[in-house]
Order: sequence, then C-alpha cells, then structure tokens
Amino acid sequence: MNVLIIGGGGREHALAWRIAQSPRAERVFVAPGNAGTAGDAENVQISADDFPALIRFARQNDVGLTIVGPEAPLAAGIVDAFDEAGLRSFGPGKAAAELEGSKVFCKNLLRDADVPSADYHTFDNPDEAVKYLRDRENVPIVVKADGLAAGKGVIVCHDRDEALEAVDQIARRKAFGAAGNRMVIEERLDGQEASVLAITDGQTIATLQPAQDHKPAYDGDAGPNTGGMGAYCPTPLVDDKMLHWVEQHVLVPTVHALKRAGRPFRGVLYAGLMVTNQGPKVLEYNVRFGDPECQPLLMRLKTDLLDVLEAAVEGRLDRIEPLQWDPRPAVCVVMASEGYPGSYTTGHPIRGLDAAAQLPDVKVFHAGTKRVNDQIVNAGGRVVNVTALGDSIAQAKLNAYRGVKCIRWNGAWCRKDISDKAIG
Repeated sequence: MNVLIIGGGGREHALAWRIAQSPRAERVFVAPGNAGTAGDAENVQISADDFPALIRFARQNDVGLTIVGPEAPLAAGIVDAFDEAGLRSFGPGKAAAELEGSKVFCKNLLRDADVPSADYHTFDNPDEAVKYLRDRENVPIVVKADGLAAGKGVIVCHDRDEALEAVDQIARRKAFGAAGNRMVIEERLDGQEASVLAITDGQTIATLQPAQDHKPAYDGDAGPNTGGMGAYCPTPLVDDKMLHWVEQHVLVPTVHALKRAGRPFRGVLYAGLMVTNQGPKVLEYNVRFGDPECQPLLMRLKTDLLDVLEAAVEGRLDRIEPLQWDPRPAVCVVMASEGYPGSYTTGHPIRGLDAAAQLPDVKVFHAGTKRVNDQIVNAGGRVVNVTALGDSIAQAKLNAYRGVKCIRWNGAWCRKDISDKAIG
C-alpha cells in the first residue's frame, strides 16, 4: 500500500519512519516533509493546507491511506474533503476536530459529558473579561485563546495583574490572531501534567502508553509556553490503575458525547491531563498525535502502526491484537533555534547529525529543517527531536543527551531537564 503523511514536523518524521517499517507499506510520501523525512520516505512539495493538490496527488499515486499529522488541516476539514473524493484518510472530520479547534467548545463538551476539568468562564469581549477578573478574588488563573495557536495560546498567570495582561495580549493586541476572538478563563490546577493518547474508530478505544510533555521553554518549567520542549514515555505518574480510570471517566465519555452531538470521532484522541490531589482533570484535548509525545511513543510501539491506523479507519479496532510495546522507556529532547518561542533566525548549517545517528538506541527526528544545496539548515523554531531508548528513564535520558551533544548550529539550545520529574 502507498501511504501519504501530511505535515512537515517531528511528529510527521516519526510517523513516516514507523510506517515505512511496515511490510505492507510500499511507498511512503510526506507532504511537505523536511530534510529528515526525505531520508526515511519521499517528500512531496505540497503544502498541508492545499487540499485539492493533496487529493490530486493521492489519486495519481494510488495512495491507499492518508495520515494527517497537524491540527490545522484537521480543523479546516481535510478528512471531509478526502471522504468526498472517495479517499481513505486517518483523522477526525471537521466537526469532531473542533474539540481542539475551539477551547470554548471543548470546555462546554467536557461539562456536558461530566468529565473532570477546571471551572471556567468564556468571553468574546475583553471588557467583560477584565470586569470578571477585577470582581473576583486575586488568585492564580489560566487565560486561553479559543482557537488554534500552535500550542502557545495558553497563558498561566500567578495573579490578577498577569491575567489582565494576558487578556490584553490575547484579545486586544491579538498576539495569536483570530484565535483570540474568544477566550476561556479558568481556575489554575495544581499538580503534574500527563498526556494520555488513544486511537479510536468511534466505538473502540486503543489507549497508548502514558507520556509527559514539557511545555514551558526553560528548565524547571520556567518561561513562556511552547509547542513542547521534550517528552518521555511511559510516565510513572500514571500507573495502570489511573490509566484505566482515565479510559473510563475521560476518554469513553468524550467519545460518547461527541457521537451524541452528531460529531463522531475517528482518529487520535489526546487528553492533556493535570494529575491533581483530587485525581486527573482534563486541561485540553488535541485531536492528533502530540508533538513531541509521538516521537517517544513510536520509538516504543512494536505493533505495526499501519495495521492499527487502517483498522481505525475501517471501524474494526475491536478485532486487532492488544498493542505491543518495547519495555524500555524513551526520552525525546527538542533542540530549538535561538529566540524560540519568540522570533528566531533560520538558515544556519546543522553539524553532527551523522554522528548522532550512529549512536545506539538513538533516532534524530527532524522538525524545522530543510536541505539547501548539500547542507541541512534550521528552518523553524523547533529544529530536531533527539529521541532515545534506555533500560531506565535515567539511561534513556543519558542516551538522548549524548545525541544532543553531537548536534550543533549557531544558536542551538534545549532544556537540560527532560524526564527529571520521573527520575526524581
């Protein structure tokens, strides 16, 4: 079978690498891909938002399954467009993808489904949001842009002044564009974050191993939110008992609520959780593989991923064998461009990729890279994701940072504490 993967980041490189290992995969295309996907698959210079060109390519190249990586094309209805063209694709339709595309929709659905989450209020007028904040107790709060903002539209505030500044940034200065036309203001939950992803066909749920992402830019969870600076899997924060609880009280009710709402969900359901003293609560939902959680997850998955995704598309997940995992944990460290998540410069040659690739149990997934003449250069904020297996989380971390040490470009940096919460 020929497979098309849409997107050009680290998640898509991991998907292409894993799908290409399937004995059933003949040709694997990535549109538009990056310098790394060109080594594990075939890049196609079509943008992820050019639906007609993607459909045309899939038809002309006998593509049997298209896998959509990023959230933006899902929220814009790419799966519906492929369905109408009579082509098979993995991911939720536009109506179901609103679970990630709108924080307001997500919070309302969680409340209706009785899924544990933070108390919240929604606003489409910044003046009303300011009045609400001034009238309430001066406590820590979270302000979220309603729409898609590449993982950066959530501002965690310690007090009222920071919350007022966040409202101004999101709703008046439009730091995240139209994503800030509506806002959610919610209580700040205390605890550690965990990511639980599941593949579902709308009836059956195949839950993946729990992972932990690192959203803030700097060590010790300091600094602004990013798209993710690293992840590891599994996380000891979520044991088998808690994972079963999350399935029963979070994932299953969400799938049922979407079905009742006439928005059947098929794809990856990703619950971003805060593990509080009162148990897990949902911070947000994503409707695709996490980036960078996908990288350590797929380093460990031993089951043929193509078989699983095809079973989800065909509505027969209940008939596949339980997923098989490498017992070793995996740690992924994101190396970023200087200035990220703010402005940064690109075009700097990257050294040491070959040396990192020679290390045992290490895989470098490319994110923001491209090839210029005979050199690979940085072409984005998050540039490469150095991912490694190890007999323990500490060993996996050591192996990943050995890979990091090999790789250099002008301004390269990363967090130094990925997975320390588990080791500590």
